[in-house]
Amino acid sequence: MSIPQELSSRNATPTAHEGAARRLPTLTGMRFVAAAAVLLCHFSLYIRGNPDFWRNLGQVGVSFFFVLSGFVLTWSARPGTGARAVWRARAAKIFPNHLLVAAAHAGLMLLTGKAIVAAQILPTATLTQSWIPGFDLTTAISPVSWTLSCEVFFYLAFPLLLSQIRRIPPRYLWWAAAVLVAVIFTLPVVAEHFVPNGKPMSPLLPYLDNDAWFVGFFPLARAFEFALGMVLARIVAADRWVQLGMAPAAVLFVLAYWLSMGSGLYSFSAATVIPIGMLICAGAVADVQGRPSPLRHPYFVRLGEISFALYLVHKPVIDYGTKLLGIPHFSGMALVDQVVVLAPLFGVALLLAWLLYVGVERPMTRYWGRRRPRRGASHRAACRECPARTCPGQPGGPGHLDGEDLTGAPSTR
Repeated sequence: MSIPQELSSRNATPTAHEGAARRLPTLTGMRFVAAAAVLLCHFSLYIRGNPDFWRNLGQVGVSFFFVLSGFVLTWSARPGTGARAVWRARAAKIFPNHLLVAAAHAGLMLLTGKAIVAAQILPTATLTQSWIPGFDLTTAISPVSWTLSCEVFFYLAFPLLLSQIRRIPPRYLWWAAAVLVAVIFTLPVVAEHFVPNGKPMSPLLPYLDNDAWFVGFFPLARAFEFALGMVLARIVAADRWVQLGMAPAAVLFVLAYWLSMGSGLYSFSAATVIPIGMLICAGAVADVQGRPSPLRHPYFVRLGEISFALYLVHKPVIDYGTKLLGIPHFSGMALVDQVVVLAPLFGVALLLAWLLYVGVERPMTRYWGRRRPRRGASHRAACRECPARTCPGQPGGPGHLDGEDLTGAPSTR
């Protein structure tokens, strides 16, 4: 199996063929499916049916993104890429989108007479809100951005984590993954027995807010999923994956999801983290080995590319779109009404996500997300600045600054 060898050797130099192997379009397609799952979770406030089924969709979608982030950042890491390059790339991708959507959401809140508490503004803007217990603060102004608060911590810790995970001998990688899974299963027990009780979160979230914050929102707790993704990337790169295909992995995921109904705090991640990891590994192997994968279809890849923007914009579209249509929360709409309402709102969310992607995310990532040679520098000097350290000396060549993104950003395409 052709793999990026630098994942198992610090000094390995990637070839052009290995660079092609890094592209994982199936995982890009999976990103859209996960974002759609979160969207359906938030639309479930208007749907008649099993609340556990819809609520768990969102929790599984978030857990998938956390594991995927660790996997793809590790898979795409290049030798010689400094921590600042990684941080710059991630900041360029996250903060412009986040700040624009948060400002738009705040404007909609003010226009509809919903109060904004001053203490909510700074933590939300700086993406530090997940470090502070309390559901009202964690999901204030831009409700879904609490996951970005976790991701920012993951990205800051990534260079240190990568240096340590690269030290794990290949024969111990599965043991490392098992330890991380065990810790993830232990977190609900810690929350139930050692975290002080808080108030109930909401009618649709049957948890105490302190318990749910510790298991579901606290960045240190969610970091174990990110680290698991990193270890799984090394397992696949070291050719130690168990060769479980996408179809069996999907079946195991569906079974685990069904068993997660009513599992309480375990539904945040523990109940499904193993099949999530299996799906990600199976998708990566399918791309590397050229196996069939429906999620590699260009339509899924394009939707996956705008999935981050879709994740950010869908909640205000649902909240204020249904308000505009006069549909109250907990309305319990019939199936036909659900489709009639969901389809146009989903279309609006996709359109806004595409505009955000092409108008903000892509240009900001391209301009600010990679190091550029100083004006007037020679071509040779520009190549020395290339973080891949593999430039063949021709503009646009493999590894050159004018070529693909080599900053360690999690591009899965």
